[in-house]
Amino acid sequence: MRVVVEGCCHGELDKIYHTIEEIEQVIHDKIDLLLICGDFQAVRNQSDLASLACPLKYRKMQSFYKYYNGTIEAPLLTIFIGGNHEASNHLQELYFGGWVAHNIYYLGSAGVINVNGLRIAGLSGIYNSKHYHLGHYEIPPYDSDELRSVYHVRAFEVWKLKQLSGRIDIVLTHDWPRGIHYHGDAKKLLRKKSFLTQELLSNTLGSPPNEELLNCLQPAYWFSSHMHVKFPAIVKHQHPKDESILETKFLSLDKCLPQRDFLQVIDFPQQPKGLQKFAYDQEWLAITKLSHRYFSTARSLVPLPEKLDREEIEKIRDLYKESKDLQIPHNFVITEGKYDPLHPDSPIQKPLKENPQTTALLELLQISGPIYNYHKERETSKDLPKEKYANPDEIQLESD
Repeated sequence: MRVVVEGCCHGELDKIYHTIEEIEQVIHDKIDLLLICGDFQAVRNQSDLASLACPLKYRKMQSFYKYYNGTIEAPLLTIFIGGNHEASNHLQELYFGGWVAHNIYYLGSAGVINVNGLRIAGLSGIYNSKHYHLGHYEIPPYDSDELRSVYHVRAFEVWKLKQLSGRIDIVLTHDWPRGIHYHGDAKKLLRKKSFLTQELLSNTLGSPPNEELLNCLQPAYWFSSHMHVKFPAIVKHQHPKDESILETKFLSLDKCLPQRDFLQVIDFPQQPKGLQKFAYDQEWLAITKLSHRYFSTARSLVPLPEKLDREEIEKIRDLYKESKDLQIPHNFVITEGKYDPLHPDSPIQKPLKENPQTTALLELLQISGPIYNYHKERETSKDLPKEKYANPDEIQLESD
């Protein structure tokens, strides 16, 4: 199985797929799977564009709406996570993950899926300590603060991922794990990005929660982007119960621009060619079901226990093991009117919609979803005082 990893997408799907076709011609083989490490920009229309947090000069429709409308279809299965430049309203409708277009799948705020035996986990957004311990209180139309806080990683999703057991093959995050530069060529990195010097010296480059996840999950591969530079590293982990050493191969990639390192092909010879299996992860379904009682759409976060009960996880996991088919259904549906460049819709944020894919997953898990609670929580929390968003960790990133 051949997998290609891409850094920051920034809506450049046409160029990315075209480059993959060129790679296939050179290697005389098909690529089976594309993984995108954030800033995907699933912008369906002008309303989505108004929900995109980025400088005005970068606020463009790009080409995703053509894939959403069905004018173009992605040539291979594409899986992505969210970054800090996203149509957050669209992704909020698919909090648990789902199809954003035919053959293009979003992993959700956090998610784990299985592709041909590869166990792939993902965490969307970037870290900001100010919002990390809050609930998912944002709802469109976003105010100027919420437009950015909505894509900040929450402790709840990190805690859920830390409940995973067993081997994880791939982890996708947008920003880097903190301290990853210690495991690669930091001098070479600084030759490319000299403005990172102080962050490297103070060990403030990257996300502390991602560092925790790296040490906890110890995946075979970890892919990121965000910093717009290619940076490889190898992290060695010692197994707590014996003297064996595990390795995580880390790779960050650039954004899609000419003469930039934004794609990397990786072979997984043990996995079959083509798309033989695309399924929910049984353990993740169990964790999602059990943890949902702690999900919060208020500004305050429900206190989290250190761990979920392992016996409960295994009991529910066994129920899913008995299920004949956990294949992810191809149940994409268009929920927005088709965008017409000649007659564009109004560039005004719209209220959040309920996505049928989210409803179907909630029925599978037999839980009530976040969207059902958003409006009620918003009414009870909207009058609470809010601090002004100071945006301290995004100064060099707003020009991405």
